[in-house]
Amino acid sequence: MRTRGQSHGRPWLHWLGAALLALPALALANADVEKNIADSKNWAMQAGDMANQRYSQLKQIDTSNVGKMQVAWTFSTGVLRGHEGSPLVIGDMMYLHSPFPNKVFAIDLTSQKIVWKYEPKQDPAVIPQMCCDTVNRGVAYAEGKVILQQADSMLVALDAKTGKVLWSVKNGDPKLGAVNTNAPHIFKDKVITGISGGEWGVRGFLAAYDLNTGKQVWKAFSTGPDAEMLMDPDKTMTWTDGKMAPVGKDSSLKTWKGDQWKNGGGTTWGWYSYDKALNLVYYGTGNPSTWNPAQRPGDNKWSMTVFARDVDTGMAKWAYQMTPYDEWDFDGVNEMILADIDVKGKPTKALVHFDRNGFGYTLDRETGALLVAEKYDPQVNWATNVDMKTGRPQVVAKYSTAKGGPDVNTKGICPAALGTKDQQPASYDPETKLFYVPTNHVCMDYEPFQVEYTAGQPYVGATLSMFPAPGSHGGMGNFITWDAGNGKIVQSKAEKFSVWSGVLNTAGGLSCYGTLEGYLKCVDKKDISKELFKFKTPSGIIGNVFTYEHKGKQYIGVYSGIGGWAGIGMAAGLEKDQDGLGAVGGYRELSQYTELGGSLTVFALPN
Repeated sequence: MRTRGQSHGRPWLHWLGAALLALPALALANADVEKNIADSKNWAMQAGDMANQRYSQLKQIDTSNVGKMQVAWTFSTGVLRGHEGSPLVIGDMMYLHSPFPNKVFAIDLTSQKIVWKYEPKQDPAVIPQMCCDTVNRGVAYAEGKVILQQADSMLVALDAKTGKVLWSVKNGDPKLGAVNTNAPHIFKDKVITGISGGEWGVRGFLAAYDLNTGKQVWKAFSTGPDAEMLMDPDKTMTWTDGKMAPVGKDSSLKTWKGDQWKNGGGTTWGWYSYDKALNLVYYGTGNPSTWNPAQRPGDNKWSMTVFARDVDTGMAKWAYQMTPYDEWDFDGVNEMILADIDVKGKPTKALVHFDRNGFGYTLDRETGALLVAEKYDPQVNWATNVDMKTGRPQVVAKYSTAKGGPDVNTKGICPAALGTKDQQPASYDPETKLFYVPTNHVCMDYEPFQVEYTAGQPYVGATLSMFPAPGSHGGMGNFITWDAGNGKIVQSKAEKFSVWSGVLNTAGGLSCYGTLEGYLKCVDKKDISKELFKFKTPSGIIGNVFTYEHKGKQYIGVYSGIGGWAGIGMAAGLEKDQDGLGAVGGYRELSQYTELGGSLTVFALPN
C-alpha cells in the first residue's frame, strides 16, 4: 500500500487504497442471493434465507382467509420415492428437483410450461448405497446458475436459462458409500456441500467449491488430525468447564481408538446457515460409525457436533459436541437457526438447534457458549438433563446401549434413532419470537452387535425396533412451539404420525406444515390448536412448505411423495419390522393412509 508521501499530497487516495484493500475483509454475502431473498415474492433458498428461519413476509393469505385456499395447480415429477426439500422460485421461474435420478425442471410460472429439464445419467448402483431412501433436499440458485448435488456425489452447476451443464465436480466416491442427499448452499462466492454415508463408515466433511469454476476451495473433515479438520488447537474454542476454552492438540485423535476415526462417520447431510456479520457458516455432524458403541470407545470427536467455520478458509472458530460417545444414532445434522432473541432476559445473537437426541439447544453463535439445553419432548428418557458446566448429557444407565453391550436388547429408549426431530426443518417467527418445530414422538429397542468394516458395505452393527412413545397420546408426532430463550414448550399439538415436513411461518399469522398421511395443515401461529386449513395431497408429505407471489397473487406449495426414513418401507418395498433400520415396523400403519407418488401441489385463494 502507498505511504502518505507516495500519495502526492492527496490523502484521499491513501484512504481509498486502504478501503479497497480492506474490502475482502468485509463480510459480504452473495449479492445476488441477498437481492433475491430480500424480495419476498421469491423463495430463493431452501430455507427462504441464510439464517434458516423459514419465515415469509407475504400476508395476502392470512388467518381470516386461509380456509378458502384451493388447489391452483399441480405437477408430477415422475419419480416414486421420498420427496424432501422444496422448489425454488426466482422471478417468473420455478426450479424443481426430484429424488434419484435427481431430475431438475425449470417451469415458467406464467404458462406452467417446462422450459428445460435436466436428467443426469447416474449409475443405479448408487441406490443401494443410500441408507434411508433416495431423497434429495433441493437445489440452490445464484448468478444465473442452478446448483444440484446429485446422489452419485457429482456437484453440478446448470445454466438457469437453458439447463446446460456449466461445470461439474466429484464430491465423493459412491462405491465406498459416500453419496449425497443434502441441498447445496451458496454463501459469498462459494457453494457449500457435505456428504452422506455414516452407515457405511464414511468419514464426514464439509467442502466449499468456487461458484464460478467448481474448483474446491477448502475441505474440513469431522474427525482426524487437526490440519485435516481445519481446527487450530489454540484458537478453535469449545465449551469446557462452564466457559469457552481452546480445543487443544489432537482433540479428535485422542477420542478414538487407533485409526477408527478414518471410518468415523460424522457426515454432514443436513442444512447449513450463514451469519454475514460474523462470516461464519454453521452446520452439524452426524453419528459416529458403527452403531455398536463397544467397538469405538471414547468421545468420538467431532461427530455429533455443531461447528462454526469461517466461510472463506473453512477454519473452525468453535465446536460443541452434543452427544459424546453416541450410543443411539442421534445424528447432529439438523439445521442451525440463527435468530436475535432474549435468552433468559438478555439480548443474544443466538443459534438454536433441535437435536435428534431430544434436546433443544441455544448457543451464542458468536462465541459458541452453551446457554440453554432442555428436552423438547417430555418423553425423552435416555438422559436426565444436560450438565450446563460440562455440556454433557447425563445418561440414564438403563438406556445405555454400551452398558448393556453387544447382543443385549436395550428396551424403551426415547427418542428412537430417527430422533425427536430428524432433518425436517423448524421455523422461527420474529413476531411471536417462537420456534415452530415438527417432531417425532417415537421410542425404540436397540440391540448392538459386532460388525467388521468392509469398504462399500453397510457398517451399522445394530438391530432396532420402533414404536409410538408409550403412556402418551398414542400418536407418533407432535407439532410444537418452543421458547428458545428459556428452553420451554409453549404449545403442543398431537399428530397421528411424525410431522416429517419443514414448517413455514408467514406475516399473515400462519404456521403451515405437512403430515406423513399427506395433509397440508395451516394453523394460527398464535394458537397452534386452531387448525385453519387442511387438505389431503396425493401422497405423504416429507417435503418443506414454501410460499411465493406471482403476478400479485400469493401461493403456498408443498411436495408430496412418501419416503425418507419414516416412509422407507413403502418407498423401497420393505416388509420386515426391523428393515429400514427399524422404521418399517414403526410406521407399518402408514400404508393404510397413503400411497407412493411424487408431486407438487400449489394452493392459492380463489379469484
